[in-house]
Amino acid sequence: MRSKFLCFSNIVASAYAIYLITYFIGGTASASGAEAIGGAIATALVLPHMIMFLVGAVFGWLGLFIKKSWAALVAAILYSVGTLFFLAYFMFGVPILILGFIGYSKQKKLNIKQ
Repeated sequence: MRSKFLCFSNIVASAYAIYLITYFIGGTASASGAEAIGGAIATALVLPHMIMFLVGAVFGWLGLFIKKSWAALVAAILYSVGTLFFLAYFMFGVPILILGFIGYSKQKKLNIKQ
């Protein structure tokens, strides 16, 4: 069995990571002049946050498909670190990391039950 919370947190984290990539990378690519410089600086500031959520989503999906709670825990920790890297977006990161930790605990209980 698989945790529904873990599945939901993976869907939300993946959508959030895709949104960040398209917003910051796409916005910088279509800009010119000073706007491009400002976009590049903003992208550089958000990049660690973006990478943590992207790698966390990969580990989350890995934990869901192979039913391993350690991968779900790594994903939740990466969401926490990503949230700390860019606190301006905490309102997006905190719900994802809470769902990630709940998903980890539910998956661990399901694995013990089996």
